Amino acid sequence: MSISQETIQAVQRSVHIEEVIADFLPLKKKGQNLWACCPFHQERTPSFSVSPTKGFYKCFGCDAAGDAITFVREIEGISFIEAVKYLAHKYGIDIQESGPHEQQVQQQQEKDSLYILLNLAKEYYVSALWEH
Repeated sequence: MSISQETIQAVQRSVHIEEVIADFLPLKKKGQNLWACCPFHQERTPSFSVSPTKGFYKCFGCDAAGDAITFVREIEGISFIEAVKYLAHKYGIDIQESGPHEQQVQQQQEKDSLYILLNLAKEYYVSALWEH
């Protein structure tokens, strides 16, 4: 099971990146952005910038960057789905789970079939190359 696209979009629209990051780091306002020491590497002077208007963070020391979902994934060491669920719970968004659609299942089966066929062709040509 996966989370529906509507839930993911609702989370992305609702989250305030500065609130999410402030749960983990003390942020200080400098100009339009908020700054802190990066949680992903050791440093003494703040190089971790959070842009509330653009909705992303960027560390100028280790090049870590992303949105609120990426931050939660990295800081907590969890998957994308778990990060979306975490933020949905924080902002009171109902989680709608969806199973794979019939079309997606059929596409995956076609890909698997092609992979098997290509693997058989590879084995045939490798053996033909070595035997002749």
